[in-house]
Amino acid sequence: QVNLAESGGGSVQPGDSLTLSCLVSDWAFETYAVAWFRTAPGKAREGVACITNTDQPRYYLTDVEGRFTISRDHAKNTVYLQMDGLKPDDTAFYSCAADWTCIQSMTFWGQGTQVTVSS
Repeated sequence: QVNLAESGGGSVQPGDSLTLSCLVSDWAFETYAVAWFRTAPGKAREGVACITNTDQPRYYLTDVEGRFTISRDHAKNTVYLQMDGLKPDDTAFYSCAADWTCIQSMTFWGQGTQVTVSS
């Protein structure tokens, strides 16, 4: 079992930045790829970004490329999603997930955190 715990969600204004954190089980961190997904009201879940266990490659949803950055802190067993230039369309429930590789149907999931972008 891989445990993941998200933090860092909140309500911000358009153009603001926010960083989400995903704390991963010690034993899994160096083995698994970790991804961020989001589910907006009335829409299907979509993969936002993914980072492999070796830190490269990294994958991004086209809509967030250039604005969001995924990274890993090996000392803290944490994967971050730095979100800059937030837009109202980024409003969603964000979850991190882990699996052997970056895929849509990842096996292990955290509880998620809400991000709301509104003026």
